[in-house]
Amino acid sequence: MVVLVTRPHPDNEATLAALRKRGFDALAAPLLRFEPLPFHDDDGADHDAVIVTSANALRAIDLAGSRLLRLPLFAVGTHTADAARAAGFDQVIAAKGDAAALRDLVLAQVKAGKLKKAATLLYLAGADLSRDLAGELGAKGMTVVTHTAYRMAPVASLPGEIGDAFMANRITAVLHYSRRSARAFVDAVRAGGLEISALALPQCCMSASVASVLHDAGATQVVVAAQPDETALLDALGRALRPTST
Repeated sequence: MVVLVTRPHPDNEATLAALRKRGFDALAAPLLRFEPLPFHDDDGADHDAVIVTSANALRAIDLAGSRLLRLPLFAVGTHTADAARAAGFDQVIAAKGDAAALRDLVLAQVKAGKLKKAATLLYLAGADLSRDLAGELGAKGMTVVTHTAYRMAPVASLPGEIGDAFMANRITAVLHYSRRSARAFVDAVRAGGLEISALALPQCCMSASVASVLHDAGATQVVVAAQPDETALLDALGRALRPTST
């Protein structure tokens, strides 16, 4: 069974390895391209903590010797938390995988007295946000300074070998990690004349929000991970491809 991974590079490397460890063949077709944006740290700014919703934000910035490394960092999930530690942060607190959980984690730290209620947070963000995290925390009395550290540009078409694999019915399922990459996948298969065959396959999605993009595009076999992490997503893939008993 061949699984198509649409996740951007370099995160897709770990996904490909995890799939192969579980006995799947895997193909990569990154449908978003990482583009870092300029970052100029304001040495005069008085931030109390950093919040990050993607490891890409940490990849985009040269943090060597930065004063920011001395601040607590709230990460959206364990993958982003690992990237923060690798970047040099030693006070890293991880949420459970999505922006809502990150918001709740920050508010829980305030309630526990570990972060002041009127804290100033530096939000290292992507250009396209799935929710207004800054607004939600601002409504609770915090000041959120958002810096757009990177953007993910959609890739217009699938590699030729991936199109050939769809045409030959070699691909048995597709993994989707974000709404934007799911939209890029739908646009790419339509552009390549592959919509019918591609969307007929199981589409395994990190969240219900991601799944809604595939549902709206006409996919008929959409599976959602029990929680927004890769282990749960690969478990969902296994269920989707498990033969049904008669």
